[in-house]
Amino acid sequence: MNFVLAVHGGAGTIGRDRTTRSRASSYHAGLRRALIAGRDILAAGGSALDAVTRAVTTLEDDPLYNAGRGSVFTAAGTQEMDASIMDGREHRSGAVAGIFGPRNPVLAARAVMEHSNHVLLIGEGALAFCREQGVVFAEPGYFSTEERLRELRGMIEKQGRDAAGVGTVGAVARDRDGNLAAATSTGGMTGKVPGRVGDSPIIGAGTYADNATCAVSATGHGEFFIRYGAAFEIAARLRHAGQSLQQAAGAVIEALAEFGGRGGVVAVDCSGALALPFNTTGMYRGYVRSDGVIHTAIWDEPYLSG
Repeated sequence: MNFVLAVHGGAGTIGRDRTTRSRASSYHAGLRRALIAGRDILAAGGSALDAVTRAVTTLEDDPLYNAGRGSVFTAAGTQEMDASIMDGREHRSGAVAGIFGPRNPVLAARAVMEHSNHVLLIGEGALAFCREQGVVFAEPGYFSTEERLRELRGMIEKQGRDAAGVGTVGAVARDRDGNLAAATSTGGMTGKVPGRVGDSPIIGAGTYADNATCAVSATGHGEFFIRYGAAFEIAARLRHAGQSLQQAAGAVIEALAEFGGRGGVVAVDCSGALALPFNTTGMYRGYVRSDGVIHTAIWDEPYLSG
């Protein structure tokens, strides 16, 4: 059976100005690294779960993306990270929220899934669990980048009118055995209230995987994805309404837009079909299939290959 992997690095107001275009190659390169890392696992007969884990950790290690090392700052000048992962075979899942310290939050989420009887751990309890499980921690300075500090200062100068930086990273995959998996990780929103948790660690909102239907990872304004159970809604439309993945994912993202919800998803169904819809000006995204060719895009331009 053929495999497929798709990733996203956030959706939002991504302008086409000279500065953004000059950095586009760096974003494409980051997406390619994540896709290659996951592709190599799938090509060797590895699992969808391992592939999405590797793809997301690669994006978490890249300071360009709002997850892990590149996480944004809260209004209090702190960083709080959320992540989740789900295995479509038995609906096993794990998540963490409001954590700071683990180098790769998605690995913390996977530890919750594999080494506890729980789904979601938060705050200090989650950190204590991670230490017990040997999850790798990084020094605080590892997560502090000048660009994210500038973004926070910009928010303060605007007197916090609107939270920004709603980027998130995520991956979905189908392996050669037909198993599906999804993973999502984020630093949240620049200037968010400390303690705020978005959709990324909420199973059924920002992440969902079910071998009988599809795997979904979302990015955008998390409150809307939570309120409308976006990831699960896509799977439910496949199961109960007989919609195709393209129909279901597109309809959900369109419906969110009608209520003010901005963002997008990457999704793969049990047949290997892909959907990557978004209702913003752009979404960092890409995919790779069994032919090994990497495809990445930011705006509505044709996918790049290489």
